[in-house]
Amino acid sequence: MAHLQFTDVQDRPTEFLDLTSLTLDEFQQLVPPFEAAFQAHMAAWRLDGKPRTARRFSVYQHCPLPTPEDRLLFILAYVKTYSLQVVQGRLFGMGQSKANQWIDVLLPVLLAALRTLGDAPARSLAALAQRLGVSETDAATVVAPLAEEAAPWVAAPASPLLPMTGRNGASSAPKMLLNRKKVIVARKETTRSKMSCS
Repeated sequence: MAHLQFTDVQDRPTEFLDLTSLTLDEFQQLVPPFEAAFQAHMAAWRLDGKPRTARRFSVYQHCPLPTPEDRLLFILAYVKTYSLQVVQGRLFGMGQSKANQWIDVLLPVLLAALRTLGDAPARSLAALAQRLGVSETDAATVVAPLAEEAAPWVAAPASPLLPMTGRNGASSAPKMLLNRKKVIVARKETTRSKMSCS
């Protein structure tokens, strides 16, 4: 099965940027810390998430992500597009379960590499202020306008369709209890009628 590899897109800068949100130069700067974090992770853990007890990690012959660049491309494309795992697996020549394993391994590896470079997302106002080299008050002025820019919710007009498509809380649709006696009997009757038609 053909699948996407780094060598397929390295000579196409626009497509590469579309897939990863990085230029090729930015990508190449991220590869060494990413690979170091990957090797450190794989020294302690197996791909299936269990602790490594026996042999050390090595790339097997038919590995869908054989190079550091392929592994980084895989996880950056996943983070950028956030595709279904079955689609991500198909794109990179593996099944959904294997794609899930690689995603579970490579997401923390990517975060560790970004932390090494000082590019991990700031998770608090204090961390953002420290990164920007400003006071927390000044950092708050950067963050507050972003929060205010979120579109405020406006009451729906009189059109009958718009209230149905607008924001709402819990679903107003009636709940169907599948374990009620009437439902169970109807399910059994449907199953019997299907079996007698066969």
